[in-house]
Amino acid sequence: MRAIDAERRPGDGVAVFNRVYLTVTERIAEIVAGSVSHPAVFRDSPTMVELDVRFANLWLTAYDADAAGRRVPPAWRPLFEARRSGRLPIQYALAGMNSHIEHDLPIAVVATCRALGLEPDDIHTDYEAVNDVLARVESTIRRSFLDEVGREVDDRIGPVVHLLSAWNIDKARDLSWITVETLWALRRLSFVRGRFLDSLSHTVGMTSRALLTPVVVDPAR
Repeated sequence: MRAIDAERRPGDGVAVFNRVYLTVTERIAEIVAGSVSHPAVFRDSPTMVELDVRFANLWLTAYDADAAGRRVPPAWRPLFEARRSGRLPIQYALAGMNSHIEHDLPIAVVATCRALGLEPDDIHTDYEAVNDVLARVESTIRRSFLDEVGREVDDRIGPVVHLLSAWNIDKARDLSWITVETLWALRRLSFVRGRFLDSLSHTVGMTSRALLTPVVVDPAR
C-alpha cells in the first residue's frame, strides 16, 4: 500500500482510497503492537493480524488485476472505472471502503476462520473491537473531506454530499458480519456459495457506483 501511495497521483481515485486504507491499517498495526494507547484491546492479536493480511491482500489482488489489464471483481469495478473522472475525493474514499468492507471483509473473515480452525463467533469480539478504531479514523477522514467540500457546497453538489453522509461504516460492518454468517453456513455448498458470492460482488458494486455519482459543476458559477 505504501508503494501504491508513492507511485500514484493524488487526484487518482484509487490513490485516494489506498491512502485512506493505509492510514487505517497503520493505526490498527500500532494498536496490535501496543505502541499507542487505545481502548480496543484484541483478545487474539495473532488472529487479527492474520485477518488483516488476508483482508489487505484482497484489495491488492484487485489492484494488481487492474494494473495487469485483467478483469477486476465487480465489487471493485466502479472505483477503477471512475478513478480519473473528477469525483470528489470523499466519493472515492467511501466507494472503496464500501467495496472493501461489504465484499472483501466477510470473505477474509471466513478464510481466516477456516485456515485457523476457528468459528466466526471465536473472533466476533475482536471484530467488534475494530469498529471503534475504524469509526474514529473514518470520522476524521470524512470530516476533512467534507470540510473541503463545504467550501464549495451549493445546490450543485448538495445532493451528493447528502448521499455520502448516509453511508455509515458501523452499519456496513454489521452487514458484513451477516454476510460472514451466510458464507459460513454455505461453506460446504460450493455451487450455492459461488452464486451467492457472484451476487454479492455485483450488489456491492452497485452501491459503490451510486457513491460515485458524478458531480456536475457549472464553470460559469
